[in-house]
Amino acid sequence: MAHSPVLIGTRGSALAVTQTTTVANTLADLGGFDVDLVRVRTEGDVNRAALSQIGGTGVFVAALRESLLAGDCDVAVHSLKDLPTAEADGLIIGAIPSRVDVRDALCARDSLTLAELPAGSKIGTGSPRRAAQLRAARPDLEIIDIRGNVDTRLGRVAGLVEGAPGDLDAVVLAAAGLSRLGRLDMVSEFLDPSVMLPAPGQGALAVECRTADAAEGPLSRALAAYDDSASRMAVTAERSLLQRLEAGCTAPIGALARVTDQGLALEAVVCSDDGTQVLRRYSSTSQADEDGARALGIRMAEELLAAGAADLTNLAS
Repeated sequence: MAHSPVLIGTRGSALAVTQTTTVANTLADLGGFDVDLVRVRTEGDVNRAALSQIGGTGVFVAALRESLLAGDCDVAVHSLKDLPTAEADGLIIGAIPSRVDVRDALCARDSLTLAELPAGSKIGTGSPRRAAQLRAARPDLEIIDIRGNVDTRLGRVAGLVEGAPGDLDAVVLAAAGLSRLGRLDMVSEFLDPSVMLPAPGQGALAVECRTADAAEGPLSRALAAYDDSASRMAVTAERSLLQRLEAGCTAPIGALARVTDQGLALEAVVCSDDGTQVLRRYSSTSQADEDGARALGIRMAEELLAAGAADLTNLAS
């Protein structure tokens, strides 16, 4: 008797479909089952307003989660940085695959680097985190709020896409997304985390499923085999920091954890929106497991709050 295929939910953008297809094919190989993609429209895809105006956290996620809970799909694939830190009842992150490049990438006209852009240059980003760190590094640049898929954003840069508006000097995008779309040729500079710390979870995917489906069966075993423990530990530290700060994906906060020979190291930054004030902290733990990662994130959040992070942006106190 033939088994029904496992239904994999995805947003409809080219990037989402590309990364979901990779996940679906890997799960099929690991689990020995067939898969079908289910495209789901989210509010973030439909509403073109600034993310900070439409709620930011969860706008790309809620519809996928509703589809999971309704049984319209069995697995949903998210960019982890878009996923709210609060757990959803009845759902669990069944796998976090091996993380790819965490960095942000500058795509500028004439292959210019951030240091080479002339004063007054216009840089597009829809991320308050990127905008604040750009302003901190180069207060003489003009930051333009933009939305749209990767191709739309690249088309805003002069000379990058033929026939596109080209009204900006540069845009900043996640290196991971550009890599998955085969567009790394557009990158003029990979921004070092010392200049721009990535969003918590950047470069990682979250493969979410119903809690019951993670407990047993072929899908459960495939998810367990797909999960990368080092990536899970790193993003757990970053997301626990974000959760303790009660901040969402629109807050000007960067965080990056790395597994080291000694355990786990975490660096974080909280900025004022205008980039004039920056709090940066670094800490580590020798407890190299999820509990240790969670405790490290919380501890650093407490340090940031004690140093006045809540005065810089809208955070918990």
